[in-house]
Amino acid sequence: MYRDQKKYEEYAYVLDFLPHGRPGAPRTPHTSGGVIQMVGESYFTLLEASPQRDAEYNPRDRIFVGKGERALVSHIIGRVAYYELTSSAKAELPSVVEIIVRANESYFVNFFNTSQSVTPRMHSLELIPGIGKRLMFQILDLRERAPFKGFKDVEERVNLKDPAALVARRVLEELSQEEKYLLFTRPSADHVYQG
Repeated sequence: MYRDQKKYEEYAYVLDFLPHGRPGAPRTPHTSGGVIQMVGESYFTLLEASPQRDAEYNPRDRIFVGKGERALVSHIIGRVAYYELTSSAKAELPSVVEIIVRANESYFVNFFNTSQSVTPRMHSLELIPGIGKRLMFQILDLRERAPFKGFKDVEERVNLKDPAALVARRVLEELSQEEKYLLFTRPSADHVYQG
């Protein structure tokens, strides 16, 4: 579906637009026209890009950032860490992550259907906020009988309130703090995004 062998983002959601660049960041030819802070929709990669001249940007806009001609982005500057996001971008991130999770429901429901243990004593389902051992065993039992068809199916059969929001909370934890196990994001690396 939307995650295949590629490791770069095709689309990203605008978190913030800084017409004068990010305070404290070095000025480069790519940042002289401003900086767009974004989150990718496939790997939740936090990115900065230089805008196209005279383009308009609003939080939550979905824009093409992949290989090839980009209408709204002139250059991908690179990956950024959570702490490098502006306060406006951090405030926007939870809503945007939830939009991405809900828009890609089949992928995330498939996680409930196919997730495995991460260690002999811990299952990856337990890394989702609100899921402990009891619910984890219940999910494993129910998915054996019939795969989950959607978030509503998970919610009704497991009695798990708003599983999409819980998945979004896990994504935010992976983006904002050091996590040993990453379920939905890529490791935050200091290397430059190849875009």
